[in-house]
Amino acid sequence: MTDYQATNAASSGISVPKKNLKALMRRSDKPGLIWLAQWAAFLLITGYGVYLSIGTVWHWPAMFLYGIFLTVPSYALSHECAHGSAFRTRGLNEALLWISSLLYYEEPNHRRFAHARHHTYTWIEGKDAQMPFATPMNFKGWLLEITGWALYVYETRLFIRNALGKFDAEVLDYTPASELGKLKWGARICLAVYASLFGMALAGIMWPLWFVIIPRLLGAPVMLLFTLIQHVEMQENDVNICKSTRSFTSNWLGRFLYMNMNFHIEHHLYPMVPFHQLENLNAEIKDQIPQPDPGFIRTNLEVLQVVWRRSMGGSTRAASIRQAPHMINTPDLQEMS
Repeated sequence: MTDYQATNAASSGISVPKKNLKALMRRSDKPGLIWLAQWAAFLLITGYGVYLSIGTVWHWPAMFLYGIFLTVPSYALSHECAHGSAFRTRGLNEALLWISSLLYYEEPNHRRFAHARHHTYTWIEGKDAQMPFATPMNFKGWLLEITGWALYVYETRLFIRNALGKFDAEVLDYTPASELGKLKWGARICLAVYASLFGMALAGIMWPLWFVIIPRLLGAPVMLLFTLIQHVEMQENDVNICKSTRSFTSNWLGRFLYMNMNFHIEHHLYPMVPFHQLENLNAEIKDQIPQPDPGFIRTNLEVLQVVWRRSMGGSTRAASIRQAPHMINTPDLQEMS
């Protein structure tokens, strides 16, 4: 592929009446502030559980539960703020982009530019800046992704190179030259914050360890299971978002933690529609897009079965989730033919 076409609603053959789309894209502070207050309440409740459990056998389970409420919403808020759509007030959006990106482990300015490229060339090899694993995925790739190892190695390397001003070619490709200074100083600030947290823990000040570092690591696999199913097993190098991207059903808790990003096809088709309007966007276009896959747990279980069988040389046909045709290998049928 040498001529790249942007991936969007037009390239996918999806349309929404202009008047309706304008209403859906209208920004507001209120839904984001309500979500923020709810998140704070969840963190206070689960964080108090961590405090009460210190010195007991419940300490690690409490940190895991708190870590889920810390890590998944951090990713989701960082993502929404990178779009500038979490809040109408720009200063609020920028402040929370910084806080949430620090928790997610990505420099905020890089998060914005890399994610913009991800939307412009969704799942296009060589152009998408957020295509973190090789496809088709095998079990080793799944482990590297879900444990967070791939993320930590990639982002740590990027933090150091950007802080030194030694930008990778791909970073230079998707970042405006005028913004490179922000990337450099942003990376330096992030590294200073992380070094301070680890330094405090080494000095015997334990709250960064109990309430930030360990919960962030424990909650990461749940966060990465949410992000994994956005595109895994879907079609690469196709400008049709409906083929490259997956939506899935979710209960209220999943929708809250993930800020409605289970409506992922809808989000990629119209990325400037705020999180609180994605359900309404779904109602507007549901007759034009594929049915969502069957829930966070079932979709992830089917993905795990597929990548395990792929590594073992077995059939990679999933029971019910959507897959690109070339992801499906059925050895028994091939032998019969």
